[in-house]
Amino acid sequence: MYFKQIVLGFLLIAPIVLIVSFVVTYLYGALVHGIGMLEWESSIRLAVVFGIARPVIRQLDKRKAL
Repeated sequence: MYFKQIVLGFLLIAPIVLIVSFVVTYLYGALVHGIGMLEWESSIRLAVVFGIARPVIRQLDKRKAL
């Protein structure tokens, strides 16, 4: 049960974080350096980390509250 909720949380959080980090890195590159490039490495890494950490922490908080 908890694994299913963690996977569902990952599938909801990771794409949101990925899109937001794409936009932020593109705008940063365009505004600061004058070259609008995406940083794929940073964006994917950030999405995976947040996609795993957020649902796991949420499930641990639910268990702790019980």
